Amino acid sequence: MQLFVGLGNPGAKYAQNRHNIGFMALDRIAGDHGFGPWRAKFQGEVAEGRLDSEKVLLLKPGTFMNRSGQSVGEAMRFYKLESTDVTVFHDELDLAPGKVRVKAGGGHAGHNGLRSIHDHIGAAYDRVRLGIGHPGRKELVSGYVLHDFPKSDQDWLDDVLRGVSDGAPALAAGDGGRFMNAVALRVAPPRSSKSAEKPAPAPSAPEPEEKTDDRSALQKLVDKFR
Repeated sequence: MQLFVGLGNPGAKYAQNRHNIGFMALDRIAGDHGFGPWRAKFQGEVAEGRLDSEKVLLLKPGTFMNRSGQSVGEAMRFYKLESTDVTVFHDELDLAPGKVRVKAGGGHAGHNGLRSIHDHIGAAYDRVRLGIGHPGRKELVSGYVLHDFPKSDQDWLDDVLRGVSDGAPALAAGDGGRFMNAVALRVAPPRSSKSAEKPAPAPSAPEPEEKTDDRSALQKLVDKFR
């Protein structure tokens, strides 16, 4: 079994926040792949289903971001999972909006949700880093992540979420490269190599040939007064 964890804060107040892009990713996966209904469990919400042949549990911790590890640890212990069975979807300030990266293990880079998960299960879990961009100054970060995505971001956000959902079966199978290809096809689809052929211009009508006037000067004068 795989455990897919989306990070965010519970409640309608936070639903569209940048910090909640992890929740959004899991909601899209659940909806697109026919997962069961969300139900309360492990101090959060869970939905069960399959991604191809892999059984997957989706978990949205309800403990608020800073205590996400409590919910994740409880689910892991119940199903006797290893930390390598866990993939966490989270917002990433250090990636431009619309960029997605897969990472195995590593530090938490100051992300409070990841910090909590580190404390409860260690660092050996996979992450899907969902870029939201950086506001530019450290003191602006808190307000930035706790604000809703603006309407101008909706197009790329929808593309990213669709791409993550498209690639979810590959991710569950451990194929990060195929997952990234699925995301790329949504976010930056290839352009057609064949440009539309322009119709050939219609041939212009031939200009009439000028007739040679071989009359004598006298004949021209006589013709003029006829």
